[in-house]
Amino acid sequence: MKRYYSKSTGCCYLEGIHDEMPLDVKIIDEARYERVIANPPANKARGHDEEGLPTLVEPLPLSQQVLAQLARRWRDEELGRYLWLRERHRDEQELGGRTTLTESQYAQLIELLQKLRQWPQSENFPVETSRPSSPAWLVLASVIEPPTPERQ
Repeated sequence: MKRYYSKSTGCCYLEGIHDEMPLDVKIIDEARYERVIANPPANKARGHDEEGLPTLVEPLPLSQQVLAQLARRWRDEELGRYLWLRERHRDEQELGGRTTLTESQYAQLIELLQKLRQWPQSENFPVETSRPSSPAWLVLASVIEPPTPERQ
């Protein structure tokens, strides 16, 4: 069974399976299909050679806008990872009982949340190495699943 590739659609078609194919289809050999379509390396993108067949190329760098969107998504996820700890601590304080976090830990948590909120306005945003880092104890605490209504 012959396999075809269309540059215009970026799809493969099989003879005998696909009754209609784009006008620009070209036969693609199994080795190229496996290397470029089925199992491409994670650090490569798909391009096309002079004949319109798929090849592996270096990916284009991400735009500043895309990098900023990805950085904000990471920041929002980090805030979500830790907000439950702040809420739990505040609830424990309001109830007048013993708190799970020490005052020092709570201060570090609040400081981190503030740094995460302010990071998009910093000079080095969205550079990954400029991300606010969490204290080690907090990273360990965040792997503990926050309480859900069913478990309270």
